[in-house]
Amino acid sequence: MNLQKLKITKDYIHPLHSKKDLDLFMERVGDAEIVILGEASHGTHEYYTWRSQISQRLISEKNFNCIAVEGDWPDCMAINNYIKDYSGSPDSVEEVLSNFKRWPTWMWANWEVAALATWLTEHNDQKQTAEKVGFYGLDVYSLWDSLKTMIDYLEAEDPEAASIAKDAYRCFEPYESDDSYASAVFHNRANCREQVIHLLSEIRRKTPQYNTQPEAGLNAEINSLVIANAEKYYKAMSDFNHSSWNVRDRHMIQVLEKIKSHGNKKIIVWAHNTHVGDARATDMAENNMINIGQLAREQYGDESVVLLGFGSYSGSVIAGSAWGAPMQKMDVPESPTGTVEAILNNNTEGTNLLVWPQENISLEKIGHRAIGVVYHPENERGNYVPTQLRNRYDAFIFIPHTTALHPFIKRSRSGDMPDTYPFGI
Repeated sequence: MNLQKLKITKDYIHPLHSKKDLDLFMERVGDAEIVILGEASHGTHEYYTWRSQISQRLISEKNFNCIAVEGDWPDCMAINNYIKDYSGSPDSVEEVLSNFKRWPTWMWANWEVAALATWLTEHNDQKQTAEKVGFYGLDVYSLWDSLKTMIDYLEAEDPEAASIAKDAYRCFEPYESDDSYASAVFHNRANCREQVIHLLSEIRRKTPQYNTQPEAGLNAEINSLVIANAEKYYKAMSDFNHSSWNVRDRHMIQVLEKIKSHGNKKIIVWAHNTHVGDARATDMAENNMINIGQLAREQYGDESVVLLGFGSYSGSVIAGSAWGAPMQKMDVPESPTGTVEAILNNNTEGTNLLVWPQENISLEKIGHRAIGVVYHPENERGNYVPTQLRNRYDAFIFIPHTTALHPFIKRSRSGDMPDTYPFGI
């Protein structure tokens, strides 16, 4: 099966060996203000390192001033504080990453992110405070951490608002140990909506006065938004349909907009392909599902947003066999005939960057691999999303064989980082 099946010609395919070979992608970015970088799994070394290479060039050459990721706000705020050298932040990136506790910890507590944080720290050391690049989390899962963070902060800064935060925490507290709020809502045993809306309204009203710590206003506002949308997310989960997905991605766009409104005019986003590639170019649209890529294009316009996806034909990956299961290094089998990955593997050599003209064309939907944090290689055929590749992304990086991510555990005895960053930091 040839490239015509994807409506791709050889003119769109460019060998990719080092970050110098990203020039065509940089041209495609142009004056865009939001660049969203995907990944076909949450546990692949090459996806993280290439996103780092792209991010470095965007920051250095096009003045992008933050990276926002599919991660929890409180954890990522710790990375942000570290790379900006805020008072009270940990002394080492190892200490920062050691505090990542929520499963799957390997998504952000890995040596590839440690290497990127090192580069960002060195970059920021040459900048004034207002010019330093940030690192933020977009996701909605940190309900309990966000509640506790809010209470700790408000007790010192705003006792009146702290009492509202405590009311919200008391409502959720019975469900913390087993994360059972969704089940309680389904059985009409819980409803904390009133408390979280009260808290969100109060924080939004008072945000301008929270200036005693760096980025305190943004931190308070996002944590309260997480609490409000997490409640909505758990409620949607109890309905057993796709609405919880939409709540989550709408939350991530809301956080992106809040970050942008706080002086971060040019933003790099890291997330899974299923969030990045425009949902309208997949079968997600048939199930009334939206995602970050679609919402960003709709909100900011096609000229201001660039979407880049990733894929590979075979290799290895870090994942779990069930939610909360121990992480494992798993083999990724060769993609089946007729899939995006198989077509590219059969018609290209080596790692390639694909960039095509900005146009919406009629395309057949072809299976495109998506590996989550839970993975069963033996059920590989269930991991393919029907996709119009050229409409889903603006560019694509294909790597024939990929390797597993390096989860953060500890430094080697020699004190050196593992060989996770082939092009240097």
